[in-house]
Amino acid sequence: MSGPEHWSPPPLLYASAAVHLGAVAASLARPHLWPIALGAVAANHAVLAAAGLLPRSRLLGANLLRLPRQDGQPGRAAITIDDGPDPDVTPRVLDQLASHGACATFFCIGDRVRRYPHVARQIVARGHSIENHSQRHRHDFSLMGPRRMGAEISRAQETIQAVAGVAPRFFRAPAGLRNPFLDPILVRLGLRLASWTRRGFDTVNSNADDVLRRLVHPLQSGDILLLHDGNCARGVSGAPVILDVLPRLLDILAENRLETVALRAAL
Repeated sequence: MSGPEHWSPPPLLYASAAVHLGAVAASLARPHLWPIALGAVAANHAVLAAAGLLPRSRLLGANLLRLPRQDGQPGRAAITIDDGPDPDVTPRVLDQLASHGACATFFCIGDRVRRYPHVARQIVARGHSIENHSQRHRHDFSLMGPRRMGAEISRAQETIQAVAGVAPRFFRAPAGLRNPFLDPILVRLGLRLASWTRRGFDTVNSNADDVLRRLVHPLQSGDILLLHDGNCARGVSGAPVILDVLPRLLDILAENRLETVALRAAL
């Protein structure tokens, strides 16, 4: 799978360009209208910012939220696991997946792949997909300009390919937050933005029962579910929440006859 060769701006960006041009024209033609023109531009920037703060939004470009339908085919779901690899947690996650015969997609941070190359290679060797989650997982990712943002994604792409021997095909923004610069960068790199259907908030929620409930209610074919092996919350026992949630989630998927698939296999 590769991205489109040329970037096509989404309708919101065409509308934004029209607002800016209209504001300039109005201010030049009737200078006394500049406060109104400035207000229109400010409102437009607020809309753009809001679109970037909504991880499941498609206003800034294509965004995979569910697996495509396959009429007449068995049901399927994708488990995606972010913020690793983690040398303590990820191998245990891989063991749990193996015991259930399940497949997952790991969105990995480039710096952590470089730090723990043996774990990244295990992910691929055990039949799972490894994808791009930026090089450093910066909290200011959505505030970056095109040069810094492009460097973050490109470096992660190069790091993961060099270590794991596989070029990522999907990208997930840190915390799902982004801005209008992201879409053309992904198109240039041949990547596709992937978000999720539901997440368990397991980086901040230490209640495994609640995390599981958020993931499976309601559970449907085509769901993309989000968990974390890196930066994960710890339960009462001190164990990472994912290790309590994942086996139960896999049992529920099996009970509902939903096959687990990697994103690249599903598309």
